[in-house]
Amino acid sequence: MAIFRSLSSKKIINGVEIKTSELSIVTNEEYKTNGESAIVIKEVEKCNLFLDSKTTDHVVIKALTNVLVSSNELIDEEYNEVELTKGSCVEFRKIGDHWYILSSDGLKNS
Repeated sequence: MAIFRSLSSKKIINGVEIKTSELSIVTNEEYKTNGESAIVIKEVEKCNLFLDSKTTDHVVIKALTNVLVSSNELIDEEYNEVELTKGSCVEFRKIGDHWYILSSDGLKNS
């Protein structure tokens, strides 16, 4: 299993400077966000992805496999987790105490 990251960059998230990358390609069954702008998940049967608000405040996730997205905060003020099916793409933004889905090509089984 591997994680590919594009060139590193620095961002300030919640007042803290973090070193991150703009894009990550994830082929692991478990992954925690680290400030990326976009994540492509592939080559595993299922991935559990954790939205870490300490390092990430905005991310687009492209699922080329089944992905279960979770966080310590509610998603759209209602959900503990969101399931993405293969082929879906969802944009998440942390605003206040919640994660919000800003755009989606359609949530499956939500």
